[in-house]
Amino acid sequence: MRDVHLNNETCSNGSVVRLWCGFQSAVCVVTGDQTLAHTHLNASVLSTDVNTTYNLWLGLTLALLSAFLIGGSVILKKKALLRLANTGHTRAGDGGHGYLKDWLWWGGLLTMGAGEVCNFVAYMFAPATLVTPLGALSVLISAVLSSYLLGEVLNVVGKLGCLLCVLGSILLVIHAPEEQEVTSLQEMTNKLLEPGFLVYVSAVLVLCAALVLYFSPRFGRSNILVYISICSLLGAFTVSSVKGLAIAINTVLYDISVLASPLTWILLITLIVSIVTQVNYLNKSLDTFNTSLVYPIYYVLFTSVVLSTSIILFQEWRSMSAVDVVTTLGAFMVIVVGVAMLHLFRELQMTMKELTNQLSQPVEREGLAEEVSANGRQEETRRNKKEDKYGLMDNVVIESLPPMREEGPRVFIIS
Repeated sequence: MRDVHLNNETCSNGSVVRLWCGFQSAVCVVTGDQTLAHTHLNASVLSTDVNTTYNLWLGLTLALLSAFLIGGSVILKKKALLRLANTGHTRAGDGGHGYLKDWLWWGGLLTMGAGEVCNFVAYMFAPATLVTPLGALSVLISAVLSSYLLGEVLNVVGKLGCLLCVLGSILLVIHAPEEQEVTSLQEMTNKLLEPGFLVYVSAVLVLCAALVLYFSPRFGRSNILVYISICSLLGAFTVSSVKGLAIAINTVLYDISVLASPLTWILLITLIVSIVTQVNYLNKSLDTFNTSLVYPIYYVLFTSVVLSTSIILFQEWRSMSAVDVVTTLGAFMVIVVGVAMLHLFRELQMTMKELTNQLSQPVEREGLAEEVSANGRQEETRRNKKEDKYGLMDNVVIESLPPMREEGPRVFIIS
């Protein structure tokens, strides 16, 4: 340990002193009538103040940039595939690989890679509670761009879904947690070894094994939840690994010894295995079931697992008030509804003008007129039956009278 003595001007009340400590501990002694400030720093920290806050806006910017890049990459690749099909080449769905020679397709692939990198780096600065749900904006961006660049029609329900996604994202950003619980690999190790998280991981592993070994061979092609549940549950390992590796990359800039840490390589292997398995079962799900059902269900389950993992492992919700927690969950549900509307009703052929015309039609008045006319017909039928009844009674009375002679007086019956 090394004592560092500073003068009164440097250590005035409220000042922040930054020290380069290397691999040693640092003790800042404030002389005079100030209180003693003691901090224990590791190699990844450059400040004597505890680094519990982080640049939320930088993480938010990276998450939004990631959504724009990923959403735009879908349009670039789709445009390349359509151009390939129009030139007479074998379509990708029929086994063709001509898109590998198209620079536009490669541009879309590189754009998607850049988006994933931005999403990865966003976990360095923002909590998983914020970064993961904002991934839904890529769906919104691809839907909007496809309507302008690809000529695809975005119906009124899809536009309402986009509006809900934007509204939910705004609420999520406003009420997201603003404190970071894990800033070093040592803290990450302590979090991973907590009993609560170990029980949670064990339960997820058992459930994944049951789905892969038992349910997938028997019910995978008939139940949409089997494949999607496997992908979603593996998200617990994907996000935690990404968060840990982001911390390791941030630390290696100042301490290269983190590369020798077993946790770094464990997180890297876990990330690779979980991503490969997720892609495998997601492709199976897309090949078996309707895409408009797969993506909304996958988004809901995956994000729910990520939020649960964030609560248990990173405890990012501890610093949030009850209002922030409820609003964040509500914002997540709003985004879920918006994504579902975008996917489930995308084939619905309805514009705003058609919807307005349908709403302006006097449906209730027509029904009321039909009801009135029906009642009138029933009343007329009832009246006719009554007249027929009285006429029949008169005929019966007349027929029951004895025949009259021609020369006799005529008798009139007044009743």
